[in-house]
Amino acid sequence: MKYHRVDLQGFQADLPILPLPGGISIAFFNLHGDSEMTEHCAKKLAPALVDCDVLITAESKGLQLCHCISRELGKRFYAVARKSKKLYMQDGIELTIESSITTGKAQTFYLSRHDAELIKGKKVGIVDDVVSTGASLRGLEALVEKAGGIVHKKAFVLAEAEAAERKDVVFLASIPIFND
Repeated sequence: MKYHRVDLQGFQADLPILPLPGGISIAFFNLHGDSEMTEHCAKKLAPALVDCDVLITAESKGLQLCHCISRELGKRFYAVARKSKKLYMQDGIELTIESSITTGKAQTFYLSRHDAELIKGKKVGIVDDVVSTGASLRGLEALVEKAGGIVHKKAFVLAEAEAAERKDVVFLASIPIFND
């Protein structure tokens, strides 16, 4: 297997290069199970989000990152856009988004009433692991707006390909897309 090394502002990570349908490959980034890398990334991203009232992330790879950033910022709660409707979410809001580079199909985000009320009228920081085509980000932005929140900041560990040229996002490092 081939790997792509990335420097996350002082933390080295070797990302496996994995194929996607359509003849491209990505440097696959996964925070799950790596507490040291997650803590490092949270400490580096937290200063960019200090003026946000509340944070939101999409399950699942952004969960532990958002948790650690919230702790760094002294925030008790953060909102989670779920990808399936849980029993306690019957009175929440939902939004279907376009397909992302990794899912390849449309997804629906669900936000509980508690989380919708948490972000209503607040400056919201969107947190996730990787921004690429921006499909998931657009979905989170629309969900925040539907709940009455104000998208204030957008922070990611990695920006993939052209996303690294965006001026509206903060990220620790960029990674390429590989043509097979």
